[in-house]
Amino acid sequence: MRHFITTDDWSRDDLQAILDLASRMKADPLGSNALAGKSMALLFFNPSLRTRTSFELGIHQLGGKAITLNAGQDSWPMAFAEGAEMLGDEEEHVIEAAQVLSRYVDLIGIRAFPKFQDWSLDRQDRVIRAFAKYGSVPIVNMETITHPCQELALMQTLQERKGDMQGKKFVLTWTYHPKPLNTAVANSAVMIATKFGMDVTLLCPNEDYLLDERYMKAAEANAAAEGGSFTVSHDIEAAYDGADVVYAKSWGAIPYFGNWQAEKPIRDQYRHFIVDAEKMSRTNDGLFSHCLPLRRNVKATDEVMDAPYCAAIDEAENRLHVQKALLATLMEGNRP
Repeated sequence: MRHFITTDDWSRDDLQAILDLASRMKADPLGSNALAGKSMALLFFNPSLRTRTSFELGIHQLGGKAITLNAGQDSWPMAFAEGAEMLGDEEEHVIEAAQVLSRYVDLIGIRAFPKFQDWSLDRQDRVIRAFAKYGSVPIVNMETITHPCQELALMQTLQERKGDMQGKKFVLTWTYHPKPLNTAVANSAVMIATKFGMDVTLLCPNEDYLLDERYMKAAEANAAAEGGSFTVSHDIEAAYDGADVVYAKSWGAIPYFGNWQAEKPIRDQYRHFIVDAEKMSRTNDGLFSHCLPLRRNVKATDEVMDAPYCAAIDEAENRLHVQKALLATLMEGNRP
């Protein structure tokens, strides 16, 4: 049985096949009934706008039924630790929850952000991996410590706007945000860009803002395998020079994980990492995008967000199409 927890588990050819199917589905939104008579449970431990809407609508367009559950509200508070003595607020263990949901539905989607207290625990991604362990249907990552569906939407958008991405310069730039955010989209951006042979630059203020070594190594391995490159830069002008794509995201510094007040005076020094028209003018007619939501005039200026080269809305739309293609692929691959 195949899950979709991280794109690291999927080949470039497999991912391209999903993207190709997504393009066909985009051209004919109601042309597939791949989920006819099927259902998917969407389990949200964190809020959502694009993810919930695109999954519910996509499942409907494929002829299926979405069951949306907000953890702790529409379902019982859940325990995940193995051998847990459940004397706290948790009423149900994932062992039973995953098995029961698997008896009801054909797929399960999980959205579960880190707790932002201890990275050594959060990096285990144990919520979604517990569902994969105890469930008996395909599990789909709707964002945990990675965001593979966002990766697919990003790559579909880049291919639509720029064609073959092999050898193109992709800049993932850290941007300021008043609060520390999840590294999931940043982790995913470097993995998908290197998976498709791009020359990737991770632009961040200093080494504190490097990503977890797991994703740095994955990016390096992808670059070596696919003929691209992966470098780190703290030089804004050099990073933007000649870029074909600028992708913006804010994230918290992992050395300060769970101790954000200590990081705040450091991050407050770097508001100049904002994406503005002057920086974009250094690019090679570069495309700009962001996963959304985005704080205007904090992460990127109005001028950038409203420019023709901004593809953030295209990327958000493409979440719908790539997820439909993904679900159809998972169902086809897991048919008896």
